Amino acid sequence: MHLAYPAVLAALLFCTGLYGVLARRNAILVLMSVELMLNAVNLNLVAFDVWLRDTLHAGQALTLFTIAIAAAEIGIGLAIVLMVYRNRGTSDVDRRRDTAEGREPGPNGAHDTHDSTSTVRPEVAA
Repeated sequence: MHLAYPAVLAALLFCTGLYGVLARRNAILVLMSVELMLNAVNLNLVAFDVWLRDTLHAGQALTLFTIAIAAAEIGIGLAIVLMVYRNRGTSDVDRRRDTAEGREPGPNGAHDTHDSTSTVRPEVAA
């Protein structure tokens, strides 16, 4: 088998995943695109391992580590996305902002803790 076939397929998979990361706004689709990119890397690792006829099978061992890291990443990533969706009602990446959105910084640079409808007591001169 030629090395060019899996290398071209891996390049196409990686480019598709890169497009998904850059163009998508939904956080779950971004995570799926990252997984596609990791699978393209796995395909390259195994293809080069077979092509080089490595006796230690280092490419396949690295692929197993990559799969384990990808599984942990998707588990944690989905948990974060679900919590953001529950709290904010959307999983849109562009709409995710700081929790202090819309508040002006106070005099010392910290955000004010009162909301705009409450009244502020004037300082009493001693």
